Amino acid sequence: MAERPAAFGITGFGYAFGEDTDVRSSAADYVSDPERVTRWGFDTFHRAPDGVTAVGLAARAAHAALERTGVAAGDLDLVVLAASEVPEYPNWDASAALARELGIAKVQTLLLNEGCAAGVTGLGLVAGLMAVQPELDRVLFVAVNRVSEFHRNRMTVNNAVHSDGAVAVVLRRGHPALRWLATEQFTDPELSDWFRTDYGGSVAPVAPAGWSSRTADPGHVRVQSHFAKNPARLREFGELLNSRLLDVIDGACKRAGLDRHDVAHVIYLNDSPAAIEELVRPLGLPAGRTNAAISPAHSHMGAADQLTSLGEQLSRGELHDDDVVALTGTSIGMRWYCTLVRV
Repeated sequence: MAERPAAFGITGFGYAFGEDTDVRSSAADYVSDPERVTRWGFDTFHRAPDGVTAVGLAARAAHAALERTGVAAGDLDLVVLAASEVPEYPNWDASAALARELGIAKVQTLLLNEGCAAGVTGLGLVAGLMAVQPELDRVLFVAVNRVSEFHRNRMTVNNAVHSDGAVAVVLRRGHPALRWLATEQFTDPELSDWFRTDYGGSVAPVAPAGWSSRTADPGHVRVQSHFAKNPARLREFGELLNSRLLDVIDGACKRAGLDRHDVAHVIYLNDSPAAIEELVRPLGLPAGRTNAAISPAHSHMGAADQLTSLGEQLSRGELHDDDVVALTGTSIGMRWYCTLVRV
C-alpha cells in the first residue's frame, strides 16, 4: 500500500524542565521504602520550584521552539496544549492561558488532558484539524507535566518517578522532515479508575482531615485490588499490556500503509530501561533503538516524554533520514496509543 502524504512535519523543538533532582538522595522524602524506587533505574527527576506552574513551563518551552524556528507567536494558526497533571484551576482553559503568555491577541486554541497519551495522540488530532481547515499552516504543539504534590505523590502513582517538564514543537503543513504518518489509539474503559486523583474534583472537592499524598495508598494498591491480589491474573495482565502495545503499533502501521518491520525506532513513555527493553523485544529492536538510555535522566514527564526523547535523539544523531519512529505508550483510560513519524 502506498504511503499517504504527510499532513505536516515538525520544524523545531523547545524544552523547559524543572530543577534536576537526584532520585536516590530524594526518595526517602517521598516514600518509606526508597529502595523500591531506586530499583526502577531512574537517576534524575525534574522538580519545578514552588510558584512555577504548568503554563509557565509550557510558555518557556514554547518561546524556545518559536525562537529556534524563527516563527513569531502572532503568526501561529493554532496553539495546542497537552497537559497531563492536575490543572492549576478547575473550569479554566490552560491553552488560552498559554496563548496569553505568548502575547497572542486572537488565535484558535485546543486543550488536551488525556493523561500522558495527549502528547502523542494530539498529533493525530492536529492532522484531523488540518484536514478540515486548509487555512491551518503553522501550529504550536506543547506537552507539559507539572506534578501537584498536594494531590499526588510523584513516587507512588505507578512504577515510575514523575517529573516536571515541557516540550514544544512547531508543526508546519507540508514540511518534509519529521512527517506525521498516522495515529492509532484504543482504550479499555473497565480500567478507567486506576490512576485517578481522588480529591479536588466535583465528587470529592476536599480531602478528608489528615489526608496527605505522602502517606496515601500508592497506585499499585488499586491495581492489585482489581485483580484481588491474584498473582496469576496480574501476570496475565502484564502480558496483555505488552501485546496491546504491539496491537496499537500494528494499527498505526496499517493506517500508514506499513508494517511493524518498517519501524526503526520505538520511543515509549519514560519507563524503567528494563521495561522498555522488554517491550520492544518482540519487534526485534535493540535497546539502542529506544529511549531506554534517555529515560533515567528525565524520569516520567507525562505527556512530554515521547516528543522530548524524539528531539534529543535527533540532536544526538541517533535518528536517520527516512527512519520510521513509533511514539507509543499506555496512559490513563487505560489507553494504548501510537503515532508514527518519518524522519
